[in-house]
Amino acid sequence: MDLRKKDFIFEDVNKLKGVGTQLSKYLKKKRIEKIKDIILNLPYSETDRSKIYKLDELEIGKTQTIQVKVKKLNFPRIRNLPNKIICTDNKGEIDIVYFNSREGYLRKIFPLNEWVIVSGKINFFRNKYQITNPEYVTSLENKDYIATNIPKYSLTKGLNEKKYRSISEQVINNLTTIEDWLSKDFIEKNNLLNWNQAIKKLHASEDSKNINSKSYRRLVFDEICANFITLSENRKIVKRNKKNKLFKESISKKIINNLNFELTGDQLKVLKEINSDLKSDKRMFRIMQGDVGSGKTIVSMLSLANVIESNYQCALMGPTEILAYQHFKLALKIFNNNNFKIEFLSGKTETRKRKEILRKLKEGKIDLLIGTHALFQKKIEFKKLGYVVIDEQHKFGVKQRSDFAKKGGINCDVLLMSATPIPRTMMMSHYGDMDVSKITEKPSARKKITTLSKPEKKINELWNFLTKQIAEKNQIFWVCPLIEESKFLDFSSAKKKFDLINNKFPNKVGLIHGSLGKEEKEKVLKRFLEKKISILVSTTVIEVGIDFPNANVIIIENANKFGLAQLHQLRGRVGRGNRQATCILLFKESLSKNSIKRIKILKSSDDGFFIAEEDLKLRGFGDLTGYQQSGNKTFKFADPLLHKDLFELAERFIFKNDLNINHNKFAFLLKLFDKAEIINVSEI
Repeated sequence: MDLRKKDFIFEDVNKLKGVGTQLSKYLKKKRIEKIKDIILNLPYSETDRSKIYKLDELEIGKTQTIQVKVKKLNFPRIRNLPNKIICTDNKGEIDIVYFNSREGYLRKIFPLNEWVIVSGKINFFRNKYQITNPEYVTSLENKDYIATNIPKYSLTKGLNEKKYRSISEQVINNLTTIEDWLSKDFIEKNNLLNWNQAIKKLHASEDSKNINSKSYRRLVFDEICANFITLSENRKIVKRNKKNKLFKESISKKIINNLNFELTGDQLKVLKEINSDLKSDKRMFRIMQGDVGSGKTIVSMLSLANVIESNYQCALMGPTEILAYQHFKLALKIFNNNNFKIEFLSGKTETRKRKEILRKLKEGKIDLLIGTHALFQKKIEFKKLGYVVIDEQHKFGVKQRSDFAKKGGINCDVLLMSATPIPRTMMMSHYGDMDVSKITEKPSARKKITTLSKPEKKINELWNFLTKQIAEKNQIFWVCPLIEESKFLDFSSAKKKFDLINNKFPNKVGLIHGSLGKEEKEKVLKRFLEKKISILVSTTVIEVGIDFPNANVIIIENANKFGLAQLHQLRGRVGRGNRQATCILLFKESLSKNSIKRIKILKSSDDGFFIAEEDLKLRGFGDLTGYQQSGNKTFKFADPLLHKDLFELAERFIFKNDLNINHNKFAFLLKLFDKAEIINVSEI
């Protein structure tokens, strides 16, 4: 194989010299399957071999380099005994020990009475220093080669460090010069390195550990760009031309006039943005992001009314059956006087009813179909689907969104809704292929939730408070933390609290936990929704989704165990009505500084977007798994918090300049970061 060809890095690792079937298996365990994976597997540390140590300076357990004279060679004739080379300098003696090595080879590299350079881990055996199977042995002539800093890589069982380094050096040292996709002026202006320089420095110096080094920042910028180019190209796919809808707004205006409350300025602004998209000749692919309780649902309903009035069918999908059914009931209420044909479809819909719905849908006799993700099974056919709204689907990946958008056909507009406030850099990296609408303003009638904190040892003070709340017909959430990723512990924690509270308030308490099946959970939630129980003991399964207008109190145990964003989401489960709501944070007495800061921020603010930014600062990108797409970490090197400036630079470079992406120019970059298949780039 010619390592000088630029496409060699996309070949399998077994194409490299010295990499056989067994070694390929070990490399695969480290997710190293292509040669490019070796390039992107940066060293985590380095071994300093630049200093030559005297024998009286050695430290047991450290890898050190020594310059010694070969005094004696000992090759025992008894099987299984090691070969021993006794060496010395003017400070002492050391044994160099080998197991299973040929005598001829050792005599060659350890010539008697000659000086050699040896590098390896220092041990102490029988009152004497010892190096067993040293990593490097060479003559004084090659001193410069060995006396350097050697990169250390994170490896797995079966991978020898020396062997892996030889493979890595084979790749890095033979890396052909790649024509850079960034101009020389751009590189210099933004204090970066060209790609070839960056890669070689990252594998040959401490730059791989320095996130602010020119070489590391170059790799980060490349990764962000690959992601943004993918989003940009996907945007072109999903926002293709469509037929202009004969758009009407009379019914939505009528509905607005009949509401018993006024829409906020943000709600009206976002509705205008959506309507503008619906009218345009470009397909809408938009996300409506709103804090808990900001009124996203009514905005989506008004936009649905406009599309239905324009003689198109619509679909509204909720993440759970109970939330989807809530949407169905709200739609019936809002569209009561407009002769819209609305149906609900779920896995529990009886067969006869289901067949009838599917028939009417195909014939165009249903205007709005509401349900769960089952709505988009292949056998469900719409006659004239014009608009799809997806609620609480903020974890869709880029490819999933693209595939889903295709289901509706070229004339179908798509709106996603998310109640999870996402920091701007995260939003850029996850939703760059979409237009973004944001609702931050809360309805004027909605009161700010009173947030209190209380040490757990004072839990008995809560019983009188809860008695009063129940007497006033208010409902209460009691949230127990998921102590470990274990259903059993999840259950035991919640069950223990349920038993305690149920003794205080018999027959008024419900329980949901990780061990309950989907149907059981929904059954308990339905009982709570119908006010058949007053207190719901739960784990964090109530964090997102269902609207419980009568729930006015939430108590969160071990509040210090949760992140800010999650606490805010949980708090948002109450205060949906017009009455004053209360959130009580219970905590252990000994709190860390970060925990104290989180609780103070939550008590001082109800702005989900501000809280999300603060959460990002406190916890870091790596901990915010709720923002990951489809369970996968979006970036290997880039961090939206630490590399905010590079995200903004990439945004200007890709999105704001609206580059007509030259696939030939960026193909290598896209393939390097596994983005090429998403936008069908095959040639480099």
